[in-house]
Amino acid sequence: MPAGLPSIHYSFNDPALLVTALTHSSYANERGLGRQACNERLEFLGDSVLGYITAEYLYKNYPGKTEGELTRMRSVLVCEANLAAAARQLELGKHLLVGKGEEQSGGRNRASILADAYEAAVAAIYLDGGQFHAERFVCESILSDPDTVFSRVADYKTRLQEIVQVDGAPLPEYRIINERGPEHAKIFTAQAIIRGKVFGTGEGATKKDAEQAAAKSALENLPKA
Repeated sequence: MPAGLPSIHYSFNDPALLVTALTHSSYANERGLGRQACNERLEFLGDSVLGYITAEYLYKNYPGKTEGELTRMRSVLVCEANLAAAARQLELGKHLLVGKGEEQSGGRNRASILADAYEAAVAAIYLDGGQFHAERFVCESILSDPDTVFSRVADYKTRLQEIVQVDGAPLPEYRIINERGPEHAKIFTAQAIIRGKVFGTGEGATKKDAEQAAAKSALENLPKA
């Protein structure tokens, strides 16, 4: 593997760090390389480095936001779906080293694996080049247009659709199962259904609001890959 990937705009002094960042545990296990050879430890460090960089960026660029608002904004930016989207944009999946089982089951494009690889890449750059280069990588890949990310993720139905399509599932369906109250103040209850199974239930003053609430509930209830 080269000292860097063109998409991340960084050349490693120690290319082994990049290899480790892109090595999934399934690959290391199949070849008897041991847990130290996969990206789990880098992922652990990258999670903290990413959290710090994102928190500092939000603190400096959104001075009017409260602590609670900043915390929610950070959680959106570093959520699995957003990190996986960034990893796809960087084409990290093409370079991942995964085991045969993961390869056959589509693991190379699985959101959790891609998000972990992104965090591992952050840590690898941080260890190899320091905070400056790690910050530049993060700012270019997930902090270049945070307001667009906030708007996209706030649309829970769109976010749920993006996630389930990655695994090849059909589009989520929504069913209004109840409405109560007078005509001028009705409350609707909706279900979000994936592959015939109810994953979320939510309420709203309109059918669309109820569906968004159901999608939000479904996102919280989706099994972690």
